[in-house]
Amino acid sequence: MTKTKTVKSDQKLHLIAEKRTTFGKQLRKLRHGGKIPSNIFGPDFKSLSISIEGKEFNKIHKAAGETGVVYVDVEKQEIPVLIRQVQHHPINNHVIHVDFRKIDLLKKLETTVPIRIVNEAPAVHEKNGVLLTQTDHVIVEALPDDIPHDIEVDVSKLTEIGAEIKIKDLTQSPKYVFKDDPEKILILVTAHKEESVTPETTQEAPEVLTEKVEEGEQPIEESKETPKEKAQEEKKEEKKEKKQG
Repeated sequence: MTKTKTVKSDQKLHLIAEKRTTFGKQLRKLRHGGKIPSNIFGPDFKSLSISIEGKEFNKIHKAAGETGVVYVDVEKQEIPVLIRQVQHHPINNHVIHVDFRKIDLLKKLETTVPIRIVNEAPAVHEKNGVLLTQTDHVIVEALPDDIPHDIEVDVSKLTEIGAEIKIKDLTQSPKYVFKDDPEKILILVTAHKEESVTPETTQEAPEVLTEKVEEGEQPIEESKETPKEKAQEEKKEEKKEKKQG
């Protein structure tokens, strides 16, 4: 079995929120004030529009991720939620909206949990292999408080080229079950293939363009005489013509 480890904090995470009555273009002013427009939704729960402090949310998100239970305190209610979706500004990457999923702490649910690779694969360093991650998460079913923050996957047992880690190789836990296909591959080691590059040493001969010669004509050969020789030849021709005249 491949060693796996779950990381989770027992400390309850609370996020203070206010009921939101602003929508549309008015949200720009809300965001300029450092707040994030958000929504809480879930089965058998009436959707609730709220606003939260941006700095506080960033701290909570860093601690909880998408798997830790967060308690939203709004209008004297303590609502257990999971962070469902976080939208970022396309330019400055600031958080501009958050969706929270209201949960029942007594009911199991399915959710995605990220995997985290630990240690080094001997096949990579000793046999020049390449470590490939086929997926970065797994699906688990658990009670909300038992959802692991992430699952560490130890790759130190990958000693040969072609070695792999599947869902079925992960250590089982009494608190959650994996819902993916047991044969699903998470990580594998493949052979390193070097791409051969053959340098181009040959050069194409330059194309020679010649003028088309009409039938019955002789091709004109380019004179190889120097300008000085040509001038001397012209003077000889002139003297010859004078004598004949």
